[in-house]
Amino acid sequence: MLKLAVLISGRGSNLQALIDAGAKKDWPAEIVLVISNVAAAPGLARANKAGIPTKVISHKDFTGREPFDAAMTEAIEAAGAELVCLAGFMRLLSDSFIAHWRDRLINIHPSLLPAFKGLHVHERVVEMGARFSGCTVHYVRPEMDTGPIIAQAVVPVRADDDADAVAQRVLAQEHKIYPLAVRLIAEGRVRVANEIAVIDGAEAPTGVLVNPAKV
Repeated sequence: MLKLAVLISGRGSNLQALIDAGAKKDWPAEIVLVISNVAAAPGLARANKAGIPTKVISHKDFTGREPFDAAMTEAIEAAGAELVCLAGFMRLLSDSFIAHWRDRLINIHPSLLPAFKGLHVHERVVEMGARFSGCTVHYVRPEMDTGPIIAQAVVPVRADDDADAVAQRVLAQEHKIYPLAVRLIAEGRVRVANEIAVIDGAEAPTGVLVNPAKV
């Protein structure tokens, strides 16, 4: 069983997806700790309900990013976690933290990286008239929203969509590919070669998506 630490700042819907995956008998991972930098984060209640240990480490209690990240590393290692999963964790991480957990630290981002890095993704997708959007699970690197891509899911953007509609469609796929990515890592099927995540036994889809589908 691969031991996971999940870092959150808010509602924890992707945390819940991992909790739900963990309830399955064949799930090869176990969440051993949930850390939040926000004491009132609703995701903590999700972890408590599932009987998962939680810890609040407020960034406001530290004078900078480095000591805050060091406190998180201490808690993660004390829990025995081997993989750190960012799930709506709204703090920039220090280079030293990222280096310490290199290839053991993953994130989920609500776009098809490398497109639409950063915040306000869905608003920008609609504003730019993109025909497709999606989500990406990737290993974390010092530059924001970069790193070897493990899994992606694609959704269409419809002519009458607003940002909220796109967000809901993407979120539903986030809840599918985050557990998928963790499973692949836990099964030892993911390796990083030349900054590309290579997945043993993976097959690419054969279909092609076109938007607009009908004209």
